[in-house]
Amino acid sequence: MKQPTAILIVDDDADDRDITRDAFNANNDKADYVSLENGDALLQYLQEKEGNSLPALIMLDLNMPGKDGREALREIKSNTTFQKIPIIVFTTSSSDRDKQISYEYGANCFVTKPDTFDKLVEVTAAILKLWVPTS
Repeated sequence: MKQPTAILIVDDDADDRDITRDAFNANNDKADYVSLENGDALLQYLQEKEGNSLPALIMLDLNMPGKDGREALREIKSNTTFQKIPIIVFTTSSSDRDKQISYEYGANCFVTKPDTFDKLVEVTAAILKLWVPTS
């Protein structure tokens, strides 16, 4: 069976989505990077993929209009079809409360977005190594 290769980047800021995708591409240009703007779009994407190939990883921002990251995280982790998808909360927040809630809702990891592109490339390299299966 082919390993899932889609990595979903869920963030309401288009520039953040693009920069994150570019950092991932610097480490692995073979994956399929899918950009989504909020939790509603994420859940719709997953429902459309249900029964097919689910993503290898979800990078999820917390603060977004519509369904925010917390709500989306809770819904995904309570769904038996989707709950095994690793979710990394990837946010500008470094709040202990946000970390606590993220882990309570089932996040696999909590990462505060780095402040330079070079650091982002390093972080995405580590994320790929730890969370995305290689073929």
